[in-house]
Amino acid sequence: MKVEEIKKIAQKMGVPAVGPKAEMIKTIQRTEGNFDCFGTAIEGLCDQDSCLWRVDCLKPSKKSQ
Repeated sequence: MKVEEIKKIAQKMGVPAVGPKAEMIKTIQRTEGNFDCFGTAIEGLCDQDSCLWRVDCLKPSKKSQ
């Protein structure tokens, strides 16, 4: 998801749309009442199948392998 799309989501939720992409997403996750786990999956494994951020989230975790 592109940063501009994330900023729109943040604005709709009343969340400050500032900082790096990962930090904006983590702030949105916390606001939703979810774990702020973006980009922390180990070996590309994640049990949050319905997460809006899943596809983007798994990209950084795979790079750290």
